[in-house]
Amino acid sequence: MVKNVVAIVGRPNVGKSTLFNKIAGGKISIIEDTPGVTRDRIYQEVSYQNKKFLLIDTGGIDQEKMDFNEEIKMQAEIAIKEADVVIFVVDGKEGCTQNDFVVRDILRKSGKKVVVAINKVDNKESEKHQYDFYELGFSDYIPISAIHNTGYIELMDAVTSSFKEQEEKEEDPRIKLCIIGRPNVGKSSLTNALLNEERVVVSPIAGTTRDSVDSVFKYHGEEYVLIDTAGMRKKGKVFENVEKYSLLRSMRAIDRSDICLVVINAEEGIKEHDKHIAGYAIEKGKGLIFVVNKWDTVKDTTLKDYQNLMRAEFQFATYAPIVYLSALTKKRIHTLMPEVIKVAENIKREIKTSILNQVVMDAYQLNLPPSYKAKRLKIYFTSQTGIKPPKFTFRVNNKGLVHFSYQRYLENKLRENFELEGTPIILQFKNRKGDE
Repeated sequence: MVKNVVAIVGRPNVGKSTLFNKIAGGKISIIEDTPGVTRDRIYQEVSYQNKKFLLIDTGGIDQEKMDFNEEIKMQAEIAIKEADVVIFVVDGKEGCTQNDFVVRDILRKSGKKVVVAINKVDNKESEKHQYDFYELGFSDYIPISAIHNTGYIELMDAVTSSFKEQEEKEEDPRIKLCIIGRPNVGKSSLTNALLNEERVVVSPIAGTTRDSVDSVFKYHGEEYVLIDTAGMRKKGKVFENVEKYSLLRSMRAIDRSDICLVVINAEEGIKEHDKHIAGYAIEKGKGLIFVVNKWDTVKDTTLKDYQNLMRAEFQFATYAPIVYLSALTKKRIHTLMPEVIKVAENIKREIKTSILNQVVMDAYQLNLPPSYKAKRLKIYFTSQTGIKPPKFTFRVNNKGLVHFSYQRYLENKLRENFELEGTPIILQFKNRKGDE
């Protein structure tokens, strides 16, 4: 069953993101006392009394000429179009404004069910204003205080009154892709190229995308979830609170993903922070693909030379495939999804125990580990103990004898013999029972 969709709309700074976080049950949308902070549509699957629905937060609609206003208005209109029910948030302290009527006109054209949430009704002064909003011409008005947690049950009852209860489903089997990278490397453009729609505000200003946005798209009949994250800045350069939230959200997005697409700006070249970002994905055990974007701007370097440069700079991730494309012009965009499919298979790859042990023992005999104080590492048995990423457990005589270089040797041998491109692998060493 397709989930119902609820969109939260309103003019800037009326408390939409605070209400979104209350309904979603966590700090998902950025809350900042600055109009225009929430610029993209923010999606979250939520549940109320066993009624599941998709919640969308939107940027504030303002008729004044300011940066991003047209884009924000377009995003809100798309969200309204997708929604079954719209929560129209207004400011009970300020009363009705011209911008509220602008939002009202957009909602009337949509023909969708609208519940007006009169926010910030937490004193007698704001209570006086709540009746002014009846002039907007809707049927459902619920006074609330998102911060003080009043009116929430009444609001949710009104919003979900026509929704049906849904049974619990198993874990989402769809592969989740997370687009990560420094600000302004083309992550939003890559999202739009894959989705073939303007879902994320694209701007040449670095740091435009501050929130993570989940989207679903189909490729060869299979559904994939795409997470476009905020540009990840170096921690030392994160001055604004907004940027700090964005970095945290990017890290959470990596947690939720199966495969990370690390976007590199070919025009600027490889930066040190690109390596740190790739490292985040590897630390979390995620599948990894390098996407060299803006490839059409490179004139004086061949693909082979750039490939050699990438391998030299990212020596810790030589197993990751590299794709060269231009997200803006969609040139070579067709080369990305075949690599995604391959990595998606590899992060879940399971290897037969007998074949695994044969490969490990052949590698052991071919290159015995060095002895230490007359003791040498012995490997008795190896088994695969996990996927996403593949995890291998080695039963040994003394795990203290495992040198880093020998562990790397074993990893390389596993990669040589099995299809593990694009996935990190975990090697765990345990002492055999009875051995010290």
